[in-house]
Amino acid sequence: MTGPEERSAPATDRSPWNWLLLIPIVLPLLTFLFNADGPRLLGFPRFYWLQLAFIIVGVSVTTLVYQMTKRR
Repeated sequence: MTGPEERSAPATDRSPWNWLLLIPIVLPLLTFLFNADGPRLLGFPRFYWLQLAFIIVGVSVTTLVYQMTKRR
């Protein structure tokens, strides 16, 4: 049986790195970024290639936050 003095403090996920996860949430909400037809990239309007860029940003930010906050 373990006493109260032997218990460790509860682990929390409060890290400043977690604030970076707001970037992939807020970035696609900024409609002025993709509210135009040009410039075109390989014939695709801005909206389509910018959506792919948002995915790359989201994966990159999520990977960075995971790497910086995982317990070793």
